[in-house]
Amino acid sequence: MRMRTIDGLLLVDKPAGCTSHDVVAIARRALGVRRVGHGGTLDPFATGLLVLLVGRATRLLPYLEGEPKVYAATIRMGAETDTDDRTGRVVRTAPVPDRAAVERAMLGLTGDVAQLPPSYSAKQVAGQRAHAAARRGVPLALAPATVTVHAWMVHAWRDDEVDVTVTCSGGTYVRALARDLGRVAGSAAHLAALRRMRSGPFDVAAAATLDAVRGGRAALVPPIAAVPSLSMLALDPDSVRQIRQGRDVPATGAGGDRAALVDEAGALVAIAQRSGDWWHPRTVLADA
Repeated sequence: MRMRTIDGLLLVDKPAGCTSHDVVAIARRALGVRRVGHGGTLDPFATGLLVLLVGRATRLLPYLEGEPKVYAATIRMGAETDTDDRTGRVVRTAPVPDRAAVERAMLGLTGDVAQLPPSYSAKQVAGQRAHAAARRGVPLALAPATVTVHAWMVHAWRDDEVDVTVTCSGGTYVRALARDLGRVAGSAAHLAALRRMRSGPFDVAAAATLDAVRGGRAALVPPIAAVPSLSMLALDPDSVRQIRQGRDVPATGAGGDRAALVDEAGALVAIAQRSGDWWHPRTVLADA
């Protein structure tokens, strides 16, 4: 396969049944590029928005604006599983709680929350992956991590299920939220369905299907879209050449300590840090 130069962001609506790595591999083949990364995985059973960075845009991963995350989820009450979702084995059952108890539990799980990651997760302890250890029957002792749950919105109640939208910080395990919702409500619960709707400024409505990616019908978003909140400063051609060579250029115009430097056509050249009266390129997209 001949590799070519192509840079940008690719928004994909991941279907159920494939991993995020599978989507990356499909994008590599379809686009004919080696460098493709993602801005946050989705579990195989989950669907929805996967933000891929392509070519030199992979250099923007540390700056990618991906918060808050917005998920549509279905939580099933009355049973807890070892994976905290529908793919696992039921390890505990309890009576289904009433709606008032679930709503109180949601209030208690809003704001900063100390969340214990799922036993089946990519977390590492002493170089061991939690999911690998759990499959061997020796789950790791994982430490709680502080995450932020901005809001719960209830859409529908059924006999033992509730449909919600959860807005949260990056790093939040929604299946762990489902597990804890059951526990705090005095019952048991697990995640029955999950779909990522938004990641920062990106919406699944703008994402391409996996079939469109395979067929070469998915359009890339310019790299500048990765950093919409940064001040955008246009450079003259000589300054563009200097930045491409990793040299500082005079700091002109407004802006904070960090800025997106673009050429006269508006294409992103670099992410730069202000150092006194100079812009110092931290991450350069355009090669010299």
